[in-house]
Amino acid sequence: MTGHEPISGKKLFKPLIDRDCIVMAANTRYIPGVAKGILQAAKDTNSPILSEIARSESDLKGGYTGYTPAEFAEKIMDIANEVGLNKWVLHADHISVKKGDRETIEGTKELVKSQIKAGFTSFAIDASHIFNFEGETVREELEGNLDATIEIGRFISKEMGSESYGLEVEVGEVGRKDEEGFILTSPEQASTFISELNNAGVEPDLLATANGSTHGNIYDERGVKIEQVSIDIERTKNIAKALREMGSHVRIAQHGITGTPLHLIATQFPRGDVIKGNVGTFWQNIVWDILKVYEIDLYEKIEKWVLEKYAGKGKRVP
Repeated sequence: MTGHEPISGKKLFKPLIDRDCIVMAANTRYIPGVAKGILQAAKDTNSPILSEIARSESDLKGGYTGYTPAEFAEKIMDIANEVGLNKWVLHADHISVKKGDRETIEGTKELVKSQIKAGFTSFAIDASHIFNFEGETVREELEGNLDATIEIGRFISKEMGSESYGLEVEVGEVGRKDEEGFILTSPEQASTFISELNNAGVEPDLLATANGSTHGNIYDERGVKIEQVSIDIERTKNIAKALREMGSHVRIAQHGITGTPLHLIATQFPRGDVIKGNVGTFWQNIVWDILKVYEIDLYEKIEKWVLEKYAGKGKRVP
């Protein structure tokens, strides 16, 4: 024990409820210099922070970063120890459950078990992809999500035993659209989801919703990166209000902040309703901007490879 191990997410989230602040969850995908810079800045400013990584980025086979949960955790813990940071959380973000079949559920449990063994102290179950658009009631719409979230939530509780941990859940798939634009989570869906989880003995701290944000960068029809101004602040406030009125301590985790103008974050984000803010692609963008200036040949090589392999697959505004 070094004294710089991650703390329980619950110990960080509970004091933030209805306070005038949002704690940043930084997903650096383990870019070494960026990860160290962020944790050093947190130490220097006496700011708590979450270091997080999603299932797609780090799973039992390494995800697209190449790091297993154990490898990622070891590297981030080494940095926290190096800079002397002691107010931070290691968060397993987007533990995605895209299907409710046994193979997916059992595979998810194996991933969670490895994350717990690696020292993660907070977990985000994301079964938001499982949604019944034909459901006649909100409960029917959410049934698949609820079933998966409850089973994984109970599994985390069992595996963690008496250890405290943070828990985030998700209702409404972030960034999902139909012909009319973004599909947003309703206050009724949010309150029903949390109520049903509580009735099943699952007690989350945070709720991620679909409120108009999207992951990653956004580009126009010419491929130019543009600002994200689609987050529905009023819908977000109304969801938090519905949770508060039902007596819930659950508050909102805002996903997909990259690209949102800083002045909007500073002046319009409902701090205290939103208590966790995810920032990921922004850090990657910083690296690209530096490479453009100081490592031009490397940047051009990367750019050429990406365009040859993935041209036409980027996100665009509707």
